[in-house]
Amino acid sequence: MLPKSDWAHLIPHAGSMCLLDEVVDWDATRLHARSASHQDADNPLRADAMLHALTLCEYAAQAMAVHGALRERETGGEARPGFLVALRDVVLRVERIDDLPGRLQVHVECLLAMPDSLQYAFHVEHRGRALATGRAAVMLRGH
Repeated sequence: MLPKSDWAHLIPHAGSMCLLDEVVDWDATRLHARSASHQDADNPLRADAMLHALTLCEYAAQAMAVHGALRERETGGEARPGFLVALRDVVLRVERIDDLPGRLQVHVECLLAMPDSLQYAFHVEHRGRALATGRAAVMLRGH
């Protein structure tokens, strides 16, 4: 398990915009993170007094950023900024998430790693129930 203090400085998300709490496990292709920030009244993604399930895509994107940064650190490299350029096959199984007690389980899997782009699959769960699934494409900036 990796606490936020071990990896938060490796990604551009800071303060309350850093939505993940801890990395439970990770390897070269997968990462599992947990978060309870969906319950925070000051969550920066809240709109209309709620947190829409679409924000689960941002939770997954941040897990992808952490995964990429940890992979780079492991090999002695430095993480490059990435931009989420496409979401595909996204399925949301709830409308909102701010009313869910406990932690979200965020899982990402790197399907393809090219020099300037990455493709990931993701799924987010709550107490064993799938909330969101999908795939994402990320473009990396410069070397």
